[in-house]
Amino acid sequence: MQLGIVGRRAIVTGASSGLGLASAKALAAEGVRVVIVSRDAERLARAKSDFPDDSMVEVLVADVSDPDQVTTMVDRASTILGGLDILVANAGGPPPGTFSSTSFDAYETALRLNLLSTVAMCRAAVPTMKENGWGRIVAITSTSVREPIEHLILSNTARAGVTGFLKTLAREIAGDGITVNTLQPGLHLTDRLSALYPDPQTLATTIPAGRLGDPDDFGRVVAFVCSEHARFMTGASIPLDGGALRGLQ
Repeated sequence: MQLGIVGRRAIVTGASSGLGLASAKALAAEGVRVVIVSRDAERLARAKSDFPDDSMVEVLVADVSDPDQVTTMVDRASTILGGLDILVANAGGPPPGTFSSTSFDAYETALRLNLLSTVAMCRAAVPTMKENGWGRIVAITSTSVREPIEHLILSNTARAGVTGFLKTLAREIAGDGITVNTLQPGLHLTDRLSALYPDPQTLATTIPAGRLGDPDDFGRVVAFVCSEHARFMTGASIPLDGGALRGLQ
């Protein structure tokens, strides 16, 4: 299937590894020019070398939890690409913890990383998309938005907030040709999962599909949501979890 996005221009944050990198690679495979963003220059360099055609990708070092860096990042990426059509907002998760083990100050840090970063990115990117009359915003959150995960109180809190923000934004800018959607990954085989669980493969028994998610499969869903075929899809929150969630919604 041709997705109709050849020549489009994208920023993907949190893209030095995991689901962010997989998303960037899937977009590049569809002919999208991509700027990948991370805080770590060395990891970004390694990530770029992982693309079959590294002429499709440029790198920028930025900390998305800093609003000033976000504005500069979007401006620089737009200059590099000659414009901006697609934003994939992604950031690593905050540290694990429970209500009793988590300090009040930790919430501000988590909100800056997993909520306010996306708000800042949208504020920087949406005006250009409105001028073009076309845009795609995809945020990578978590199934914890639907079913909170034990010991991840910071992530549960911040990602629920960004979901509410994006649903509101989707309705406000749908008439400008811009779609806004969130993808909610369940257990995928990433560095983040390995950091949280010593033997992540044992978690496959909790998933009806019988296996952990493949980041490359996830990335291809991101590319589809950014496609012309998905132009009527906006305000959606899509779980990708192998059937693990038990709720009806």
